[in-house]
Amino acid sequence: MNKLTIREKIIAEARTWIDTPFHHQGRLKGVGADCAGIIIGTGINLGLTDFNTVGYSRQPDGLAMRATLNEQMIQVTFDEVKYGDVLLFAFDQDPQHVGFFTDIGLLHSYAQVKKCIEVSLDEAWFRRIRGVYKFKGVD
Repeated sequence: MNKLTIREKIIAEARTWIDTPFHHQGRLKGVGADCAGIIIGTGINLGLTDFNTVGYSRQPDGLAMRATLNEQMIQVTFDEVKYGDVLLFAFDQDPQHVGFFTDIGLLHSYAQVKKCIEVSLDEAWFRRIRGVYKFKGVD
């Protein structure tokens, strides 16, 4: 029997969120989730975290977002990134978006397309990376 690694389980669970409509502060698979909601929901569903947060604006505070990630996850370098890790992105100066790194590229809930999608990590997305994190207890 082929047993999935924890990283394979993270990606498999995250993929069950694909096509979930974008909903700011949403946390309900198939109904609505934002970028943080998919990360949090995946972590909770796999027993990797019990953390949740709401009350942030549609344009998140980049410093607060990074501080929360630093508190709840473990930061790694991009050279250490592995499938199932969380990528932190900035569209301008401050980070304000997260998504999972996968074998295809990036799995995230994206307001511009109004749902959770998985896309290649092209040069435009790659240039926006401002941090890499993994769930605590995941090697």
